[in-house]
Amino acid sequence: MSQACGHDRLTFESSTFLQHTDYARPNEQARQTAATVDSRTQTTKHIAGAFCAPLILPGDDLAEDPEYPAQSLKEWLDDEDRNEVQPARKTLYVVPPPTLDSSASFIAPWSQPDSKYDSGPTGMEPPNVNDIGDYLRAFYHGLPVKVLPSSTLRLATWDGNKSKTPRFVGLQTASECIRIRTRASKDHVFARQLNLDDLLDVAISILPQDAFALLMLVPYDIYESPEDDFACGRAYGGSRVAVISTARYHPGLDAHMGVPRVHGWPASHCVDYLEACCAEADGDAPPAKKKKKTAGGNSRDTGDSPLHAAVAAHKALPSLEDAPSQEALSALWLGRACRTSSHELGHCVGIDHCVYYACVMQGTSSLKEDARQPPFLCPVDLAKVLRATGSSREELYRALLAFCEKHSDGHLFVAFKAWLEAQL
Repeated sequence: MSQACGHDRLTFESSTFLQHTDYARPNEQARQTAATVDSRTQTTKHIAGAFCAPLILPGDDLAEDPEYPAQSLKEWLDDEDRNEVQPARKTLYVVPPPTLDSSASFIAPWSQPDSKYDSGPTGMEPPNVNDIGDYLRAFYHGLPVKVLPSSTLRLATWDGNKSKTPRFVGLQTASECIRIRTRASKDHVFARQLNLDDLLDVAISILPQDAFALLMLVPYDIYESPEDDFACGRAYGGSRVAVISTARYHPGLDAHMGVPRVHGWPASHCVDYLEACCAEADGDAPPAKKKKKTAGGNSRDTGDSPLHAAVAAHKALPSLEDAPSQEALSALWLGRACRTSSHELGHCVGIDHCVYYACVMQGTSSLKEDARQPPFLCPVDLAKVLRATGSSREELYRALLAFCEKHSDGHLFVAFKAWLEAQL
């Protein structure tokens, strides 16, 4: 589907592929109860169309793992392993991409995709660490956010090996050099990848005493297990550290990776797009399953919901397919990094993957699904974050609104701004 799609029909429900899965969404009463500590407590009334059902498209995380357990607010509060924000341990730290030692200049090209897979224009700016810090300052409003100096980490050779395909490189901190495994990219999109587990170990080693959590940004492709093609990020929630890679979010890779631009959130809720995705998979889909009807869905196309406001704002911007500007693509890249950063830090707050709504805390099985998911927290996970940060819904939304207003080149941020304004 192209920009010519008018996104004229929107849905707040899951796609028809739901009938081929075992996923059963908690009903409206269960969702309301999940967002409260006491089931007798009156929940906040949400505008129709503000929060939608998970899309459940072929290959999506909940389609593949439909019985993933739900985590209510009460279950989150009762979790004995959850780290709590404390007065002496409440700062979120963001670590910039590592610099390169003069002996390790051969590593620099590893952050660039192979030209045969890169269909984007030159001149795109990768996500700026200070912009990501500002976004997290808004998203976790109430917690201080500090961006560490660019000199915090430095990539170097390991044991003096200057081969262009070393098995190991070193990551130098203020006190030690830690070995990082590398390997050739299995799909050849990038020359080499860094091991995610090793990077998380480095994050643990540099966690400041006053940190609630620490997020490390890397511009290189990463992998977690031998079976992976790549990974985009991971959190060790109990250890309060997370690592994300911005490499695969490079907009020049969208065509190769099948990432939807025009139908990224919020236009991912376009009925025509969902029908096309399901039609493509019809031949391989298992038989439809009998399901109980879930209660409380807003399936009507009201035309005046926060979702409609977000889609209208998205449509009003120039096409992301027909010669998009460098600024628009740079903002698209930043938006993807911001969304994943907020998600991974959510795990450090103790939040599990969401099964209640289309939500930033949903699990993600692909870059396609990642692009289709919203940047905001659903009512259940918002309640958890507000408890952790001590902020209010309005304060958090207004902080995010101020950030979005400063980034008017980005389709995601412009759509998010319209959604936030409709909510407020």
